[in-house]
Amino acid sequence: MTQTENPEVAPTGRSVQRLRRNAVGTIGVVFMAVATSAPITAMVGNVPIAIGFGNGSAAPAGYLVATIVLGLFALGYATMAKHITATGAFYGFISHGLGRIVGMASGFIITMAYVVFEAALVGIFSFFAANMLQTELGITVHWIVFALSMIALNALLTYFDVNLTAKVLGVFLVAEIAILALGAFAVLVHGGGPEGFVPESINPLNAFEPAKGVVTASAGLGLFFAFWSWVGFESTAMYGEESRDPKKIIPRATMFAVLGVGVFYVFVSWMAIAGTGPSESIALAQDSSTASEIFFGPAREYLGAWSVTTFNILLVTGSFACGMAFHNCASRYLYALGREGLSPRLQRTLGATHPKHGSPHIASFTQTAIATTIVLLFLAAGMDPYGEMYVILAILGTMAILIVQALCAFAVIAYFHVGKHHPESAHWFKTFTAPLLGGIGMLYVVYLLWKHKEDAAGSASGTLLFTLTPWIVVGMFAAGAAIAVYFRFRDPKQYELIGRIVLEEAHERE
Repeated sequence: MTQTENPEVAPTGRSVQRLRRNAVGTIGVVFMAVATSAPITAMVGNVPIAIGFGNGSAAPAGYLVATIVLGLFALGYATMAKHITATGAFYGFISHGLGRIVGMASGFIITMAYVVFEAALVGIFSFFAANMLQTELGITVHWIVFALSMIALNALLTYFDVNLTAKVLGVFLVAEIAILALGAFAVLVHGGGPEGFVPESINPLNAFEPAKGVVTASAGLGLFFAFWSWVGFESTAMYGEESRDPKKIIPRATMFAVLGVGVFYVFVSWMAIAGTGPSESIALAQDSSTASEIFFGPAREYLGAWSVTTFNILLVTGSFACGMAFHNCASRYLYALGREGLSPRLQRTLGATHPKHGSPHIASFTQTAIATTIVLLFLAAGMDPYGEMYVILAILGTMAILIVQALCAFAVIAYFHVGKHHPESAHWFKTFTAPLLGGIGMLYVVYLLWKHKEDAAGSASGTLLFTLTPWIVVGMFAAGAAIAVYFRFRDPKQYELIGRIVLEEAHERE
């Protein structure tokens, strides 16, 4: 069935196109959401920084704290997903809970976040790929070759049925989870490392203490990198329109993407520190050239040298999978904004779906063009793909996403308890206390990012783009709000459409 044969009817009476129905199930949604978190990159890339410059050997405890906070947020988010199925996800949820102006403003910065995240992952993928080729085969290839190849392949894969993307991501994701699990279970079976299992590493109270013996360490930096490791889990909701049973699949996939991944992160990081030893882990993490040995060392000792080679290969494929998942996210947000038709031309272009595959193909190609431009600008500026392009864009995207997550948590409260929608689902804990605590937790992490942004950026902190990062977020938010205000007074019918295109089986218009 083509999308034009079954258009959605907007509140203004105008028909809009929709994505392909019944294209993906629970496993597919989970794969795409978890792939945005890139487990192997989150572990090998983020955990050493948390250990060396954050909360030291208590980094796993930081991941436990993040699991709890994000789990609280996810309770309300999943409950709202039972009633609102919108490709715009955060954009649609916030529009229903906090109003169209805040919704449009949030839509602008969350779209910007996903747009730049693909370029960020292109940077780290290119670095890993070039480094692996040089290390394993002694062949030198400029990073831009890998960058443009990844962008082109993303565009090709996302042109087709979303199920194809889910299958590709599934293969990569299973492989990286398998190698992380093998390394962790090897340590578990051997009874830990030189100091045993070091249970103090998972004591939540220790998450708020800086690394011992490191004068410049900050527990806040460790907590921030823990939260950073989940970026993208909320993308489950944007696949609701394409899933087989969104009211069941999306809440289920969301909770798994938070709690399942959280338990895995805590276990893997804990076993890595136990296998290496707390003191040795902190020492290794101080130097970027040895930081990965926190994971590679125990793997080499208990599994063999092949496991380290496999780790290096999967760092490349894992970062590719993450970038492809973010390409899907960015395309769907561009599509969601375009479909609402701030102008008829946008609705016919960004808001159009492919007649055969049901994919947001024009929005996808638009995202490809944007990502390519960003990458080429970094190349022209002579900037490093990892230390500058990845770091700066990831911080920019993370700041925007955390702000929108906090707004979404408060939108859940407003929707169920202020607007009094669906009283049968309103609950003192799931839709009030849990999202309230989760939203406050998100704002705290935004504060941590702001406080430690120079430490998180490292050598990239001296660039103009890094200096402009918070102002870009503020500017995009203000631009979105201004557009909504403009339509409120100049085109009330169009204003009514903001954030209101949802799956017809779950219309929520007010």
